[in-house]
Amino acid sequence: MAENDEIHIDAERARAGATPHMTRYVLGFGMLLVIIAFAVILYS
Repeated sequence: MAENDEIHIDAERARAGATPHMTRYVLGFGMLLVIIAFAVILYS
């Protein structure tokens, strides 16, 4: 293998694990809770 050869591996191996799509739901739910909390603080 020469010094300038490219190495191609798939995304799952590069991250050393699977990447479930649950993160986007957790972030969305947390954002919604923050907006609700700010609205409650603003209007109380």
